[in-house]
Amino acid sequence: MKILRFLLFPFAIVYNVITSVRNLFFNVGLLKQKTFDLPVIVVGNLSVGGTGKTPQIEYLIRLLKDTYKVAVLSRGYKRKTSDFVLLNDKHSAEDVGDEPLQYFNKFTNINVAVDANRVAGISKLLTLKSPEIILLDDAYQHRKVKGSFYVLLTKYDDLFTKDYLLPTGNLRESRRGAKRANVILVTKCPKSLNKQEQNKIKTNLKRYCKHVFFTAISYDSKTSGCKEILVKELQQYHVLLITGIANPTPLLSFLKESKVHYKHLKFSDHHHFSEKEIQLIQQDFKNLPSVKKIILTTEKDYVRLKNNIEEISFLGIKTMFLEEQFTNFNSIIKNHIEKNQHF
Repeated sequence: MKILRFLLFPFAIVYNVITSVRNLFFNVGLLKQKTFDLPVIVVGNLSVGGTGKTPQIEYLIRLLKDTYKVAVLSRGYKRKTSDFVLLNDKHSAEDVGDEPLQYFNKFTNINVAVDANRVAGISKLLTLKSPEIILLDDAYQHRKVKGSFYVLLTKYDDLFTKDYLLPTGNLRESRRGAKRANVILVTKCPKSLNKQEQNKIKTNLKRYCKHVFFTAISYDSKTSGCKEILVKELQQYHVLLITGIANPTPLLSFLKESKVHYKHLKFSDHHHFSEKEIQLIQQDFKNLPSVKKIILTTEKDYVRLKNNIEEISFLGIKTMFLEEQFTNFNSIIKNHIEKNQHF
């Protein structure tokens, strides 16, 4: 597979020319960018999927929601609706996408909307809800909006500095795009990552951005949904694990470390489950030999499956900063908002 992708390198050169010219036109003003009179915090990455954007958006929501009127705007990937949609209790994942619905269900006193046209989406949110801060989910390459602050995510074991442009690698644009970032977060790090290794990575990344932080995934201590079971007790169960995310490896590793025995059914990222697939999942669960058994999934998959599988539970995750680095990160975010607020 890697050999095949490197054979596609000439196409990566063409892709680089196209994306570089596009970025240059935005940088010099030949293509227009829209600015807004409120903090617009953009969270995204250079690569395709799997860097932890959803828990990072949730981290920012928790940080800001009790002080400011927060709105989240997402594209709503793989939704069946079009144009602008402001989420309400009647919407499903098919209507608005799994990640926006997860934000809406999880947090009160915030507004969540979807619109592929981020300029139009922000304008409608300002008219309808008058937010004080907007979080743009997965919009690093959406140059038509000029965000006031950019959070760039890159995965610890797949740093953008070691990757190549599509289709040879997984980069959506050149590594030079990282210079737009105000902070770079190295995500999904081992919790034991030492200072020496951190400094080595920082040296590599600081040519793009002076603020570099390290985060890890923290899993909930118990499942939610149909059943609430402590993770340490899951080893007594037969677990049918369903995933439809870009990179389930961290979850698999966590379950193995927790000595949980599972059967894994893996689907593509943001997968919409057919009626036949639902029936197969239910049959697989029925065939598990133990009385103590559970269907377990990720929180993002849960919002797509809960209406079709009553006995399903999920294991939630959060972003955690290594070695109290959240203090500096939080200060940078709050200082930016104070300097850019117009309310």
